[in-house]
Amino acid sequence: MAHLLGAEHVSVSFATRTVLDDVTLGLDEGDRVGMVGRNGDGKSTLMRLLAQRQTPDSGRVTHRGGLRVGYLDQQDVLDPDWTVRYALVGDAEDHEWASDARIRDIMNGLVAELDLGSRVGTLSGGQRRRVALARLLAGDHDVIMLDEPTNHLDIEGVAWLAQHIKKRWRANDGALLVVTHDRWFLDEVCTLTWEVHDGVVDHFDGGYAAYVLARAERDRMASVVENKRQQLMKKELAWLRRGAPARTSKPKFRIEAANEIISDVPDPRDSVSLRSMATARLGKDVFDAEDISLTLSGKTIFDNVTLRLAPGERIGVVGVNGAGKSSLLRLFSGEIEPDSGRIRRGKTVVPAVLTQEVRELDELKHLRVIEVIQRERQVFEIGGKEVSAGQLVEQLGFTREKQWTRVSELSGGERRRLQLLRLLVGEPNVLMLDEPTNDLDTDTLAAVEDVLDSWPGTLVVVSHDRYLLERVTDHQVALLGDGKIRGLPGGVDQYLQLRNEMEGVRAGSGSLRVMEGDDGAAGLNAAGSGAPASADAPKGGPSEAERRQARKDAAKLERQIAKTEAAEAKLHAELAELATGSDYEAINRVNAELRATEASREELELQWLEALETAGD
Repeated sequence: MAHLLGAEHVSVSFATRTVLDDVTLGLDEGDRVGMVGRNGDGKSTLMRLLAQRQTPDSGRVTHRGGLRVGYLDQQDVLDPDWTVRYALVGDAEDHEWASDARIRDIMNGLVAELDLGSRVGTLSGGQRRRVALARLLAGDHDVIMLDEPTNHLDIEGVAWLAQHIKKRWRANDGALLVVTHDRWFLDEVCTLTWEVHDGVVDHFDGGYAAYVLARAERDRMASVVENKRQQLMKKELAWLRRGAPARTSKPKFRIEAANEIISDVPDPRDSVSLRSMATARLGKDVFDAEDISLTLSGKTIFDNVTLRLAPGERIGVVGVNGAGKSSLLRLFSGEIEPDSGRIRRGKTVVPAVLTQEVRELDELKHLRVIEVIQRERQVFEIGGKEVSAGQLVEQLGFTREKQWTRVSELSGGERRRLQLLRLLVGEPNVLMLDEPTNDLDTDTLAAVEDVLDSWPGTLVVVSHDRYLLERVTDHQVALLGDGKIRGLPGGVDQYLQLRNEMEGVRAGSGSLRVMEGDDGAAGLNAAGSGAPASADAPKGGPSEAERRQARKDAAKLERQIAKTEAAEAKLHAELAELATGSDYEAINRVNAELRATEASREELELQWLEALETAGD
């Protein structure tokens, strides 16, 4: 593969802190690289260096002659006087750009709801971000660098972007470098991971799941990382083994290797214990919304909707922009009331809401981090243990030095962490999170999820981060903009399927119609469990008979894998014995057999993972 660009012995320092120290790396054709690391460790700085938008203090960055680099900055760089059309296609006539299938796909995927004649300056921050991303993708680039591209994208937009990147180039053409906290996106798109930390860059093969395994194994063998960080990585791996991403992303690493590393890690969440604890604190009732309707600014948000939340229930909410996700949280919290219907809130309910803006900290900006928490509570209980405010602050990534930083000096991600911490210290029994992953790095997300795993109350999460939803919630519901709420037994994949079907209806009729079968799917069952009223699989999903067959196939494949592993062990022993001699022909023969057996085993493991996915286990 041809070399595209590289950095040679580059170093960058800010004041007395060295962000990058003698770093050498490069991008080749076909590379799809995801950058991860803590906030402030230098990910964006490294990307600016590689794009030649910043000069290193020492070392150099080189580009192949004529290299075309597309760069998406976190900052807004669009001229506010431009129209959306001009920002995307310049002075091109409509018939020119409309004949380009790629341009049409980009517009439909990112800016379909915008008026092309609108001025950029009149758009919201999220809309300008989408226009900037669409403008970049519409260009013809050899290398695309994206700094937090999934910010302001909903689940559907993130899925579209992943598919666009995967189809944009042939396997060995072009290159991608992306900084994002969206771990599903990293797994879906990236084949390499760069971890930026402590002034250096470590390289890992694979996406986020493979990176977590390799990093945990590296830390365990080298014993260079503190015990707390190891345990967080182990717990993340424990969920990766059990959760949907481990089944759907088809990781290339050995399942046995992950099992060995995390064999002593307890289940990430004991649903039975959590529910019983939550019931003791909450009683029988949390929220019962019966036949509610709500109209805001002339738009129907909810139309005769019923939804019940039980003690200890953990529910994720997905939906299109403007469908009413935040309004649902405001209804539950009592900030607004429905136009009709009734919302019954349990007498013992103590709700807490993490908003998207985190404005609640403005009045505390003169205080230090530890002072904010100590004003609420000194000690509280989590996971059956008493934890001091200082210990919890440290658990969520505030070092002892950082605990004495004033709120006004915190970054956006640090403010978000502090506000979540402040809510938890108040010991609510119902926690509602509105886009909690904004501005958080992957390490902090793992720490937040670790806290939420041990938290016993009722949890409602609105997020476009499907990894988070599958990690901390037990089931999801969808708001599709038609005033209804649908249960999603098939998770986020089912939501994307529903959206595709609705887009197909819109394309066929010119308007959005209520889907067939809405009455049966719109509400959740009376028991309030969040499961659909029918036990049948969703349209397009596996039937119960297919699930049973998948379980049988999985059991059969497990036996075949065991036999293949035994054959591998035998060949390894034979190869070790031959290695002491000089029969190179026999060594080559046995080695070839071993490689073929390993390939067969990997194929069987892939089939086993797919069978488990179909079975729903």
